[in-house]
Amino acid sequence: MSGTPAAALSVLKRRVLFVAIIASFIAFLDGSVVNLALPAIGRELGGGLVVQQWVVDAYLLTLGALILVAGSLSDQFGRVRVLQWGLAGFTATSVLCGLAWSGESLILARGLQGVAGALLVPSSLALIVSVFSGPAQSLAIGRWSAWTSGAIVAAPLLGGLSVDLWTWRIIFFLNVVPAIAVWPVLLKLRELDLARTPGGRIDVIGTILAVLGLGGAVYALIARGSMGWGSPQVWLPLAAGAAGLTAFLIHEARTPAPMMPLRLFAVRNFGWGNIATTAIYGALSLGFFVLGLFLQQVAGLRATAAGFALLPSTLILLLLSSRAGALAGRFGPRWFMTGGPLLCASGFLLMLTIGLPLNYVGQVLPGLLVFGLGLAVTVAPLTAAILGAVDPEEAGIGSAVNNAVARIAGLVGIAVAGVITGPAVTTSGLHNTSAVTAALFVVGAVCSAVGIRNRPGEAKQAPDASSQPG
Repeated sequence: MSGTPAAALSVLKRRVLFVAIIASFIAFLDGSVVNLALPAIGRELGGGLVVQQWVVDAYLLTLGALILVAGSLSDQFGRVRVLQWGLAGFTATSVLCGLAWSGESLILARGLQGVAGALLVPSSLALIVSVFSGPAQSLAIGRWSAWTSGAIVAAPLLGGLSVDLWTWRIIFFLNVVPAIAVWPVLLKLRELDLARTPGGRIDVIGTILAVLGLGGAVYALIARGSMGWGSPQVWLPLAAGAAGLTAFLIHEARTPAPMMPLRLFAVRNFGWGNIATTAIYGALSLGFFVLGLFLQQVAGLRATAAGFALLPSTLILLLLSSRAGALAGRFGPRWFMTGGPLLCASGFLLMLTIGLPLNYVGQVLPGLLVFGLGLAVTVAPLTAAILGAVDPEEAGIGSAVNNAVARIAGLVGIAVAGVITGPAVTTSGLHNTSAVTAALFVVGAVCSAVGIRNRPGEAKQAPDASSQPG
């Protein structure tokens, strides 16, 4: 049977899913894998909370700003080819991060790593959309979402183990292993690439404006913690960032080849889905950034113990996300995207009971379990709803826009952490963060309930054993 077209397609689908998961996993993983390594990085390289924030945000800044143009590159030059560029660059810059000799050199290397990471995500998800269809696509996106979102939550465990057993530097060298493992499979997918679009252009001006706009705003939010809003070193970059982002939107509305086509936001599920993404992923990054620091710097857990403490959410996500994606493919994503964030909010509200001395089972675990269930219900339906709203030919740019929104939301969430917690993480700062995080999840739920619509027939489709995904 291996020689039949159906069997060949099945092999192709498995290869595509493997490549998409691995490529996106390492890009998402490095967005937060350093969280529990930040205290160790601070002890070795110095710089305090500002350096800790920039070690995370330098990566998210270039990733979020360039992931949009990477979507255009994916559609124009071929998704597999762009994935190869991204993997090669990501491997090289990961080694640079591991060899960093100062806080400034690590921040620079992280920024370069984000450039390479931007090439990975839109191409990988666009491959899934182009190869899978119907219920199989929802199931595949569910599996992709489980692993990639799981990377965000599981990253602290890997970071903690690396810090306690070896050194924080190992978390970057580990990226080389999956990159090498996926390369031979990626080479077998080159025939999937389409010819370059005649006359296609890359939006260079839009890219520059996005980087300047985001960079100025994020720098101001981080610098505010040590300088205050009245400092010219805060309000000047903030004003420049606001002007850059405004110019970016004006440019995107006028240019014939935009990196972020604003017309896509007129599509109901795409527009509202990205608004929900902003709130949900901003909450996710903010909440786990501060919680990870609290468990170590305030509660006194070692990095590995803190990583294991956060693991239950990941396990629930990996176990249930594919199933949630399949169910959303049959019944529609709207109420999954509404109920899931409400559960996430409930989980963080339960963390308002956290105090010292820390009681993990009574104070932390219940909230993580409820949060993990909510995240599993949310991520796959959210991704499927947004990508299902755009034409398959624009899957690359649609994926890029959504991922850019998610990464930028995380970037801003971490940048404002100091505003919410104060100059150092404390118990009251954690409580403030938990409340803000819960509020953001509620915003995501409300946006989904108001804005998302199931496609005709989805919500009315009755359960049928014969229609269960394989």
